Amino acid sequence: MNSESKAMSAVAKEFSAIRVWHDEVPRTGAENMAVDQLLMERSQDLPVLRIYRWSEPTVSFGYFNALADARAAFPESEAEEITYVRRWTGGGVVDHRCDVTYTLAIPRSQKLANTRGAVSYQVIHQALADLLTDVGESVRLTSCCEGDGGVQCFTNPVAYDLTDLEGHKVAGAGQRRSKYGLLHQGSVIPRMTPDIFRDQLHQRLGAMLAQEERELNADSALLADAARLAEERYDTSAWLHKK
Repeated sequence: MNSESKAMSAVAKEFSAIRVWHDEVPRTGAENMAVDQLLMERSQDLPVLRIYRWSEPTVSFGYFNALADARAAFPESEAEEITYVRRWTGGGVVDHRCDVTYTLAIPRSQKLANTRGAVSYQVIHQALADLLTDVGESVRLTSCCEGDGGVQCFTNPVAYDLTDLEGHKVAGAGQRRSKYGLLHQGSVIPRMTPDIFRDQLHQRLGAMLAQEERELNADSALLADAARLAEERYDTSAWLHKK
């Protein structure tokens, strides 16, 4: 076992418990980003896994990207308008019209939130790889950057992304560390039907990362605050054109 594998094994099941929220209400890009931010800021002592949906055709782009990059990667057409939203996390440009999206909000009190970015990325994606393998999909964890250097997340695999055996990217993520902990926003393009895979994420991923799962229900106060944050930050021209 190499040093990276040892590091992964040491933290992969270190969560004593995880709260899991299968958020079945489709939300706008701004609302989804606001909910994720508040989950991170209010996660307290236990990590939260959220699996969620989009209410409209949406493309998100990383905090350090420009809106022009997202528009160039996935342009609108006469047949379909696209909502573009800047994430709080890094990473590339992601088309959410065809993916399954999840978030892990890991409070600073957890060891995984205090590891190097590569280690936390590897741990989470190894669990995701195990899940995909269990449901019959063939994937591998990349060991280095294998992409074309472009901004499109799913044509640009980086270290510890997941690809299929032909090298096509299956899963990627953006991360952000703050005084609250680690926010990991992940995207998966499974071969199976997205709705079926969302159920698999809900049923399996938490158990692969923690010893105990606790169901988390929508918090009316959090949702009200998220609506305000979406309007005041993520839905504004200033945030969208930040770079």
